Amino acid sequence: MQVSVVVCTHEPARYDALAEAADSVLGGSYDDVELVLVSDGSETVRQRMERDYGDHDDVQIEALDENRGLLVARNTGARAATGDLVAFIDDDAVADPAWLDRLVAAHESRDRRAVAGRMEPRWVADEPRFLPAEFYFLIGATHRGFGPDGDPGREGEVRNGMGSNIAFAAEAFAEIGGFEPNVGGRKGDKQLQGGETELCARFRERYGEDVWYVPDAVVEHKIYEYRTRPRWLLKRAFMQGVSKRGMERFVPASTGEERAFLGRLFGRFVPERLRGLAADPNPTDAAQLVFLLLLTAAVGLGYLYGVVKWR
Repeated sequence: MQVSVVVCTHEPARYDALAEAADSVLGGSYDDVELVLVSDGSETVRQRMERDYGDHDDVQIEALDENRGLLVARNTGARAATGDLVAFIDDDAVADPAWLDRLVAAHESRDRRAVAGRMEPRWVADEPRFLPAEFYFLIGATHRGFGPDGDPGREGEVRNGMGSNIAFAAEAFAEIGGFEPNVGGRKGDKQLQGGETELCARFRERYGEDVWYVPDAVVEHKIYEYRTRPRWLLKRAFMQGVSKRGMERFVPASTGEERAFLGRLFGRFVPERLRGLAADPNPTDAAQLVFLLLLTAAVGLGYLYGVVKWR
């Protein structure tokens, strides 16, 4: 089975990171892979792609005339792909060597049209000791509470995967029309995040299937210094709240997963943290608990802002 992996970028400054992502795919253990590189409106990026990968038989290069946004670029790459399975990875991520082997194994053994894996943080800067794992989704990593029954280490059905570690049967992806550009990405409604959620909702409506989550199919996401700043994280949390309210316009049934997460957060995770602090008071755990509550409040404020904005 051939797998096509789509990687997109739009800024020359991100090219070196894209090249590392591309090389991690080409250097993996899965041997029937096609890499589709997409330049989202940058002639400089296109030229560098041609220079570095133009002679590879297993690489296709696509270029958009102008910056159209990540979701349009992904759709462009998927249309050019010739593989049976189309996978996506971001330009600031690095795939584990066995990433595609494990996605393909799940696709075939589980007879699933959509499979996704786990995102692990790769700390380019120092790991922020105050950031609780429950909010790793803010930095593009799999968070505590994700996965079947809230267990990120357990294989099974999930509502949606993350856009940097998800794969679809090519025919199914084409049949549902790919990503909806107006939902989010770097263009469209910039206040919305969650193109994967909307896509997976349409996928489920069409095929009656959820995404099959494979925790051993790992992609690392580079976490640069600016993503570890408290101010950035709080702003990101606020925009997540705005986005969650906005997503309800596109996917009315999308809130179930968030409600389940809130139930686990306050029914299990916060009490566990409180008991841990009572047994072993320490500044790191205390800071994480305080920041967890602040981030939760920021998401809530963002949601309320979205209620007013889209009333």
